[in-house]
Amino acid sequence: MYEIENQPMSQEFFQCWKAAGNHLNEQIPGGIQFWLRGHPYPPYLEHLSFRLGNQLFFIHIEDVSGAVAGPGNHQGLMMVAEQNKGHACLLPMKKRLSGEWVPLAKSGWGLITADTGEPIDPPSLVTTEQIVMTDWEVQGMAVQVVLDDLGSKGYQLMSWQSNPQVDPSIWFVGDSQGPEWVVVRPALYPQKQAQRPANWQELATQNARLSSIGHFASVALASADQLSEPNPEKVLPLWRGEAMDVDYGGLD
Repeated sequence: MYEIENQPMSQEFFQCWKAAGNHLNEQIPGGIQFWLRGHPYPPYLEHLSFRLGNQLFFIHIEDVSGAVAGPGNHQGLMMVAEQNKGHACLLPMKKRLSGEWVPLAKSGWGLITADTGEPIDPPSLVTTEQIVMTDWEVQGMAVQVVLDDLGSKGYQLMSWQSNPQVDPSIWFVGDSQGPEWVVVRPALYPQKQAQRPANWQELATQNARLSSIGHFASVALASADQLSEPNPEKVLPLWRGEAMDVDYGGLD
């Protein structure tokens, strides 16, 4: 267990972040359909991320003048991109005299690679290759299932993250009107139920300073083609961007 930066972005950086997201959306007809991170809430490894076809893009936004600093750092960006087998990108932004935030690049996506600074064009990197989802992607899917359920029941979400090595996964305002936490674990076919982490009591003690109410969520995932697979012993992989079956029974 280790601490993750949990301070929200400043209002000034939020305006930059919002303009950056709008700019990226305008690059695709109809907008980007599969945002992985499209919200401004902590914790932060990247500022924005999305899937395009079979490729993942993780973005750190920077004010080229250095006057407005955002949360997170390049180390976190590189880590999340590496663990997800995605592309680490920077999006340099500048503030006009009118107060409007725009990309530094005069045309295109405005993205550059985080390691070399070369321009990057996301559509040109999309291929027809089937890519097996990483542990981070699978965890992210499980977390999203729980988030959707909590949101549909009217709960206020506080923060969430998809690092499979970090707990808890979600904080929300519960029935107690105070913060409550959730540890999320995926169960991959043929497993039907995930197990609680062995350090459950340690987690409870660590989080007690903010809340004594914690939950466990098991989310079972399988390829959508698994039931039609003629060989019952064969386990089909979860392919990035392809359909899957989900079984979730709620918080424990």
